[in-house]
Amino acid sequence: MARKEHISETPATALLKKHKVPFSEHPYGYEEHGGTSVSARELGVDEHHVVKTLVMQDEAAKPLIVLMHGDCKVSTKNLARNIGCKSVEPCKPEVAQRHSGYLVGGTSPFGTKKDMPVYVEESILALETIYINGGRRGFLIGIAPAVLGQVLGAKAVNCALAD
Repeated sequence: MARKEHISETPATALLKKHKVPFSEHPYGYEEHGGTSVSARELGVDEHHVVKTLVMQDEAAKPLIVLMHGDCKVSTKNLARNIGCKSVEPCKPEVAQRHSGYLVGGTSPFGTKKDMPVYVEESILALETIYINGGRRGFLIGIAPAVLGQVLGAKAVNCALAD
């Protein structure tokens, strides 16, 4: 008999459970194009602790994931320099969705369809708890930043621009 799935089970939470990673669940009212300011407000947390998952590509159109503070932008020039590429640019939403398997606005770095290198803004690793997408619009999970390296093999980079 199939066991009853938890209401918020996603490929991301399934992967975290498989790795026995503790996480807290934080559903909130998703707003189209609301971004991390909406999720931070809804959760009552500092937007700097909300981490956005960005699917980007290098000059050869190879996909990669960048994890950035919600209140910062990515300097694609600095990122390219950090990872030894000529250039990096955001993927178009439909391309990002094809690589990750998630809808834009609900992209998690965990449980992606395609294996992609993951880069994390170094200062994120110094936070106590981060809130990152759990694989569905309107659903964040709270985790220790060390999990990013342990589960995803995320490499630290310095490419943040204040928003």
